[in-house]
Amino acid sequence: MVKTQTRSAVWIQLILIVFSISMLVPFLWMILTAFKSVSESTSVDPFVVFPSVWRIDSFRTVIANMNFLLLYKNTILLIFWRVITAVATATMAGYAFARLNFPGRDFAFSLVLFQMMVPSQIFVIPQYIMISKLNALNTMFGLVFPGLVTAFGTFLMRQSFKGLPRDLEEAAKLDGCNIGQTFLHIMLPLTRSNMVALGIFTSVFAYKDLLWPMIAAPRNEATTLAAALAKMQGQYGANFPQLMAASLLACLPMIVLYLLFQRQFIEGIATTGGKL
Repeated sequence: MVKTQTRSAVWIQLILIVFSISMLVPFLWMILTAFKSVSESTSVDPFVVFPSVWRIDSFRTVIANMNFLLLYKNTILLIFWRVITAVATATMAGYAFARLNFPGRDFAFSLVLFQMMVPSQIFVIPQYIMISKLNALNTMFGLVFPGLVTAFGTFLMRQSFKGLPRDLEEAAKLDGCNIGQTFLHIMLPLTRSNMVALGIFTSVFAYKDLLWPMIAAPRNEATTLAAALAKMQGQYGANFPQLMAASLLACLPMIVLYLLFQRQFIEGIATTGGKL
């Protein structure tokens, strides 16, 4: 019996290792292509995997032509403000929907669920008109605007608050706490893991957001990493080594973020049961 369990565990580990390697193949291919020449990157020979000569010309070109410091700054600010606003609004809205009774609560929450069910591209035109009338094009506020509120975050925090016992609020009320004090000092600290999960998902979504930065911030000095990479794709062709080199440099912020908050990433995914 023990041998059977050991054999099953070994097979499971081997399968997981194979799937892990298969998921790393695109990333490894990106790294290898960044050091190839253009002819090698477009070769149809399946045996041309490693570059014949390891070149750094592509990195020099993209660094000279693209202001990565400014792109890093815009992307990091976008992530920071979207995380702050999303967590702030989602926790307050989630607490109101989960623990407070007010007229129209269920109807308002059904609107939140409706927003989760429809594609986000439906709201692009209204959002663009709004920031255009606010003269917020090519600004950080314009980039952050769609992430000021989040339907997914509201739903996540509502479920988190609903899972807490009512006795906590009753005890806080007996101690003289009002709704704001109960929310800030009693209920909010108990949902810390869910807030971390929401912050992680929001940061990843903001980092890889492509459509909105290209619409709201078309200028090079106001755009983000994802939009800048998309502009490198030519109409009839692309310099794949330069594109892969720029993509590798664009991955650095998220790689550093993952290395710094690896435990929080894993806990956040385990808490929500979702995937990035």
